[in-house]
Amino acid sequence: MMSEKTWRTLKPENCSVAEFHSWMLACVGPRPIAFVSTIDAQGRPNLAPFSFFNVFGTNPATLIFSPARRGRDNTTKHTLHNVEAVPQCVVNTVSYSIVEQMSLASTEFEEGVNEFEKAGFTALPSNLVKPFRVAESPASFECRVEQVIRTGDQGGAGNLVICRILALHINDNFIDLGGKIKQGEMDLVGRLGYEFYSRANDAALFKVPKPRKNDAIGFDGLPKEIRESDFFSGNELARMASCSRIFNEGEINSFFDSLEEESKGREDLIRLSKFELNNFNFEKALLFAQCAYFAS
Repeated sequence: MMSEKTWRTLKPENCSVAEFHSWMLACVGPRPIAFVSTIDAQGRPNLAPFSFFNVFGTNPATLIFSPARRGRDNTTKHTLHNVEAVPQCVVNTVSYSIVEQMSLASTEFEEGVNEFEKAGFTALPSNLVKPFRVAESPASFECRVEQVIRTGDQGGAGNLVICRILALHINDNFIDLGGKIKQGEMDLVGRLGYEFYSRANDAALFKVPKPRKNDAIGFDGLPKEIRESDFFSGNELARMASCSRIFNEGEINSFFDSLEEESKGREDLIRLSKFELNNFNFEKALLFAQCAYFAS
């Protein structure tokens, strides 16, 4: 099931900051992008993207992003200065349709330069905070900055900006009649290593059914012959391992006897098992797999 592998082990203390940064970001992804709008003490807007970002709770509704210290010269970013001066922000999401504009906004302009104007974005007034929303973003979170946690004082150190979400705005074009997000149409992008991005459009999305709460048989509950089979991938085995039980000998033989003769070969049964797995019929897939190895 798993081929022979070798591993490269890296320790931060044995790498330069830039080198470990490159390895780390290439391995952790895709990362969601916080397109953060702030204002400085003079009321001047700023807009910058950060991929050290995620949501961390819904009660209270909390998200965190990190404008890290620059590794090359240990300087800090305008966004960090702004949230310390005016502890508010708007975190806008990024769709594929605006990814190049977002990238342009990451240019290190002089302090006080308006990235909304430089990158061609439309500034929308917020309802509860002073920073603007990005009209072109599919969704925007108005936030109050609760705390900034510094993880260090050297280049590459994080500055965790902990935000309480006060309001969420979603473009109605991305909400279906049932009140759910049209996830594929929203077409969000994520950050990877180097200059790579990913997009979550309909062509890229797939579903993974949630496992049972407390009665899945697990890998160790699968018959050894199936668990160690060369025919099933780890993902396929996990789907069968989410079933609540394996089938007994009588059930296997009864089902096997009901099949057409041309479907009773091992390869045919495995093919049918995979077909059921792809159609999310995991119990039937397991039954076909057990027939492949145990039917008499």
